[in-house]
Amino acid sequence: MHRRDIICLAAAVAATLTCAAPAAAAEYPDYDGALQRHAGSQIALHEGVHGAPPAAARYAPAGRTLGHDVSGWQGEVDWPSATGKGARFVYVKATEGTGFVSPRFAQQYDGSYHTGMIRGAYHFARPDISGGAEQADYFVDHGGGWSADGRTLPGALDVEYNPYGDTCYDLDPAGMVEWIGDFSTRYAERTGREPTIYTSTSWWRTCTGNSPAFGGSHPLWLARYAPEIGPLPAGWPTQTIWQFADTGPLPGDQNYFNGAEDRLAALARG
Repeated sequence: MHRRDIICLAAAVAATLTCAAPAAAAEYPDYDGALQRHAGSQIALHEGVHGAPPAAARYAPAGRTLGHDVSGWQGEVDWPSATGKGARFVYVKATEGTGFVSPRFAQQYDGSYHTGMIRGAYHFARPDISGGAEQADYFVDHGGGWSADGRTLPGALDVEYNPYGDTCYDLDPAGMVEWIGDFSTRYAERTGREPTIYTSTSWWRTCTGNSPAFGGSHPLWLARYAPEIGPLPAGWPTQTIWQFADTGPLPGDQNYFNGAEDRLAALARG
């Protein structure tokens, strides 16, 4: 083979590989930024922060219980310090999609338990990657289960804005309701509890058509960073947890459980 022919062949091979690379990469879901992503990260980005209730100090207002939520972004949490600042419960990010497990989950989930907190795990939904039932299995298999020990909250499904593209993950409202239903059904089959649903009213209205399908059976963990909680998604007469600020004295996001500590324990017991 002449030298010119060899050069032409090499160029053709290189061009083929260059063109093929994006198609091969598309076979693998994108988890870039999953460590930093936490409950509300996309809500704050899309909906903004509009203030907060009076700053949470050592104790929550009457009739509410102070808590927070954390992810791998917070690193190893000083749990004695958090309880000393008044935190009585926490949700901890466990998983995302079907390919990401928080590297800090064990320290955060077990550490909070050992300091006396009531804790639960949450899953960042990725309807663009796989089905709801498959993601529920992944969540339960990687720490998102529930036990009737009075110290474990039902696992939470975090459904919010798509960090990679279309707000609703290219699903229409009926498709999104079906996806959430599949996750919920499988989670209940595996644990005996319906999951808590974490969302914002705006996202829920946009991506589920404001479906009331889950309001009668699933605790609502609502994100709204403002002095007042505002309107709720359809089907829920009240929220169970309000994530009212994305920063504060506690590590991660700040939350109020809508009730006293005995009611929080009742939720954990099921």
